[in-house]
Amino acid sequence: MNDNNGSYLLTIPGQLPGANDYIAAERANRHKAAKMKRDAQSYIAWYIKRDLRGVRIKRPVVLSYTWWEKDRRRDKDNIAFAKKFIQDALVQQGVILDDGWGEIQGFSDDFKVDKTRARIEVRIHESGSEY
Repeated sequence: MNDNNGSYLLTIPGQLPGANDYIAAERANRHKAAKMKRDAQSYIAWYIKRDLRGVRIKRPVVLSYTWWEKDRRRDKDNIAFAKKFIQDALVQQGVILDDGWGEIQGFSDDFKVDKTRARIEVRIHESGSEY
C-alpha cells in the first residue's frame, strides 16, 4: 500500500522463523536452514506482490518494523532476526535495489502483542520522505 508520500506498507500475516529456529535448522542440516530461508522468502514474496505491486524504489530507504506477536514468549532479538528474510525478499522482488549500506539507511523495531492476529508490518520510507 502506498500513502503517496514516499512511504509504503507491507503486512505479513503470522510469525516468521526466528534466530533460534534458523540456528537449530542450520545445526541439524545446512540444507534444512536453506530451505527454511527459501520458504520464508516465498511466503513474504506473496505479500510483497499483494501490497507493493509494481513498487520499484531507486532511492535509499528506512525500514520501520512493527512485530505483532501472539504472546511474549520469543525474545525480541530472536523475532527481529526475520528482517533478513524480509529484506532479501524485497530485493528478490525488485522493490529495493539491494540491502546494503547504500540502499538501507537504517531501520527501527517496535514490538507489540495481538493474541488473535500475529503479523509483521513493514513501513518503507523513501529517502527524503517524512516519517
